[in-house]
Amino acid sequence: MSRPHADSQDLFSIADLAREFGISTRAIRFYEAKGLLSPERVGATRIFRRRDRARLILILRGKRLGFSLRDISDYLSLYDANRSQQVDLLLGKVDERLALLERQRDDLETTIAELHEIKKLADQRLVKTG
Repeated sequence: MSRPHADSQDLFSIADLAREFGISTRAIRFYEAKGLLSPERVGATRIFRRRDRARLILILRGKRLGFSLRDISDYLSLYDANRSQQVDLLLGKVDERLALLERQRDDLETTIAELHEIKKLADQRLVKTG
């Protein structure tokens, strides 16, 4: 959507957002179907405003950080609510995510150490038989 006038600076087409964020229009429609985005309609055309763009940024950041669509939806549902409720929810979800990632990191470190030990034993066995 071209933006020749200052007041249209706040309007985005689905193609504009898809191009800007490097995602498909299908992904944007999926987020809309899940109730995470609510573009206006002019006929069959979706018109996104700055608020939709900001929500899309939060959705994509949440996905990149590994949050579920449910978590993202819960957070966005407080978008216009009490700011401290939103921050409290965010902190709780971040703490949960950090704990999970730290457990996964510990598991990975254990697995890596075990694999190094297996490799070392296998290398020693090859030297003895070779």
